[in-house]
Amino acid sequence: MDSALSKWAAALGLVNHFFFNKYEPPSANIPIPLLVVQPIALLASVGGPFTPTRLLLSYVAFLGSLIFSIAVYRLSPFHPLAQYPGPAIGKVTKLWSFWKVSQGYKYLYHKELHDKYGPYVRTGPNEISVIDAPAVCEILNFGGLEKGRYYESGRHKDTPPSIVCMSGEAHTAKRRVWNRAMTSASIREYEPLVVKRASQLVSRLRDQTGPVDLVSWVDFFALDLMGDLAFGGGFEMMRDGGDPDGVRERIRGFVKASNISGHLPWIVGTLHLFPQVGQSIQEFNDFGQHFAIQRMKNGAVGTKDLWYHLADEAGLEKEKPALEICASDGIVAIVAASDTTASALSSLVWFLLSNPEYYRRVQEELDTVIVDGDDPFDVNKHQELHLLSACINETLRLHPPLPSNGTRQVHLHQSGRTIAGRFIPPGTSVYTPAYSLHRNPDYFSHPDQFLPERWLPDSKLEKHDTSAFIPFSLGAANCVGQRFAKRELFMVLSILFKSFELRFADGFDGAAWPMGMEDFFVVTRAPLHVNLTPRS
Repeated sequence: MDSALSKWAAALGLVNHFFFNKYEPPSANIPIPLLVVQPIALLASVGGPFTPTRLLLSYVAFLGSLIFSIAVYRLSPFHPLAQYPGPAIGKVTKLWSFWKVSQGYKYLYHKELHDKYGPYVRTGPNEISVIDAPAVCEILNFGGLEKGRYYESGRHKDTPPSIVCMSGEAHTAKRRVWNRAMTSASIREYEPLVVKRASQLVSRLRDQTGPVDLVSWVDFFALDLMGDLAFGGGFEMMRDGGDPDGVRERIRGFVKASNISGHLPWIVGTLHLFPQVGQSIQEFNDFGQHFAIQRMKNGAVGTKDLWYHLADEAGLEKEKPALEICASDGIVAIVAASDTTASALSSLVWFLLSNPEYYRRVQEELDTVIVDGDDPFDVNKHQELHLLSACINETLRLHPPLPSNGTRQVHLHQSGRTIAGRFIPPGTSVYTPAYSLHRNPDYFSHPDQFLPERWLPDSKLEKHDTSAFIPFSLGAANCVGQRFAKRELFMVLSILFKSFELRFADGFDGAAWPMGMEDFFVVTRAPLHVNLTPRS
């Protein structure tokens, strides 16, 4: 009788694999209860004594058959992604890459895989990573692949979608509003706020004694500035010299949780059924709504801030967006703009201090272009800072603020797509990791070296393919704030390098600093301890 039970349980496992492979469920809400109930129901239907031993046997045979069938199929030549090379453990289970992701080193893991297997790597059962530049351009550009389910992971079902997770017509409509917020004229309106906060940063750094953690101070600056732009103020971290309300940790905790759960999107809906999980996500959205209500009461810090456009205070749309939608957009602005700008600023300082010859040349250029008495915030002067511009590009190449990016996807209801001559079957998630692409020797000579001259007109380097440079992504979903980010970087770096001589603090291991970078969609950074000596 037990032999019959084992055979029926094993057969049931095979049937489940066939069914769920053909009719993939959108979430785990139904499959998990079914997997739990079926061995019990089978035991009852087969008959015989209902004992713990027989129940265990039913589960072991059922789940063993199911897992074995899945593993064999995913490793077989019959799997739709069989043509793509990759580690066997990654092909069998997404839990392997999930474990890598949870440690924060996905960008290094992808780089290691591409170094071993080439520009196309199968990183999961139904997932590939691509660093072939023509394919990346086709995937990300207009008419490419739509955003994958990864982007939905940080949104509770009761909160409105932000531009980050939108696709199609909804994204186009939302992007129209964001484009207005990032025109050249709009960015000029934001410049006084950048000047105010950058000047405050320099002033507060002058007040410090001994080594300072530049990462923390740059974070304070970026969050104060984006608080001004998105919500009319609310953060005063530079003034306080810290983060008493825990805003940084709250944002990073949310980003980390969203990024990790995004790698198992089918479980997210199930996790949201647990009150504590749903509550933590909802609390973060409530955090944004608090500042949105404050902005509506107090008005803008300047004339027209980012909120002015996001809330359509000019009345240009057919109907005004709800408060919840504006709050969601404001939080996106703070998370995206503060972390990415702060990451680029910190990394550029680290690269220059690690390469003193380039640091000296950047300072010479600044002193030549912006002489005593000139305004270091003059954007017309910034156009003459060619070496600094090259250093910014080289920093974004080697340390892209979004080193792995999210996924694009060929959805199950589609018939598959041919990208750069390669077929991508339905249900496939596709990564285009900037960190690995930017360090691909097919496109950049000496790809792991900091060589800003590769961005100058008289460069002698053999390979320099800018189509493989995607720090702000490409196409309709590229970074809408990239022009503002560049403007902000020039303004802050100009005043910082004009005001101080910088060097690594005594005893600080500068060479080890990059290993403290963790990839949770946006990069988190370890402390960067420097000594600052006023230049004047």
